[in-house]
Amino acid sequence: MTRAVAPWLDAPLTDFVRQARVGMAVALEPSGRVLAQHGFTRALDVMAVCSLVAAIHASASELGRQVGGRPFGPLHHGASGQQVFLAPAAAGSGTVLVLAVFDDRTSLGVVRHFFAAFARAVATVPDEDRATGPLTGDFERDLGRNLAVLFGRA
Repeated sequence: MTRAVAPWLDAPLTDFVRQARVGMAVALEPSGRVLAQHGFTRALDVMAVCSLVAAIHASASELGRQVGGRPFGPLHHGASGQQVFLAPAAAGSGTVLVLAVFDDRTSLGVVRHFFAAFARAVATVPDEDRATGPLTGDFERDLGRNLAVLFGRA
């Protein structure tokens, strides 16, 4: 079941998960603020994944700029049994990062194809619809509130 703090992500992430046949997915801001998740059962796992995804994206973007003048694009790590796909999608004037974990029931090509559809869907969302409430400036409190909403504890 997909749960979203940002209602505008509910349908696009649900469609991506279903069509691409990924087991777990999380959508977040580049700062690490969680926006939606699918397949995770523990808030601590989502918090850890969001922290890692934000750090990986920031590092890969800067490394790409230093090496080739442009941030690196989508990242993929394939292993036996489980694979990970991480990519940014433009959403209005911002960016949404998506991490998807999948297995042999699908392929990287299928995940990329349906991620492109996800990216097209979120690109058309107006900035005013993307506003999910102002950040208070207290990252930990905002993260805790978002995780509570995602896991039905708010």
